[in-house]
Amino acid sequence: MKILVINGPNLNMLGIRQPEIYGKTTYEDLKAIISAEAERLGVAVDFFQSNHEGALVDAIQQAYFDGVDGIVINPGAYTHTSVALLDAVKAVSIPTVEVHISDPETREEFRHVSYIRAACVDTVKGRGLEGYLEALRILCGRT
Repeated sequence: MKILVINGPNLNMLGIRQPEIYGKTTYEDLKAIISAEAERLGVAVDFFQSNHEGALVDAIQQAYFDGVDGIVINPGAYTHTSVALLDAVKAVSIPTVEVHISDPETREEFRHVSYIRAACVDTVKGRGLEGYLEALRILCGRT
């Protein structure tokens, strides 16, 4: 099984950006944590991060051609604005789990809307970085 973990804008700034919300763990640390869980689950994992909406769409589409079996996506702020990401996930029909480190529904009202959620098989929010591991387990059928 092959899983692609996609992170959107500002997630490369983990450990620096609002540590009171997102913690002090860096993006590289997050990748190591996810890789360890993927190894434990016996799945291959690749990572993609971009601050650009079109690059995220391209990564979702490329996942189809690369034979990816599942996507874990934290779209960052694009969660609340991007119909393009929604359409990309719908187009490829790859099981996708939406992840948010914080719980957007406990934050500013504009963060309560998720466009991409309609195309996802599940959403994990407010679980910190553990949410990524939970998303992997969901895609592997081991929750």
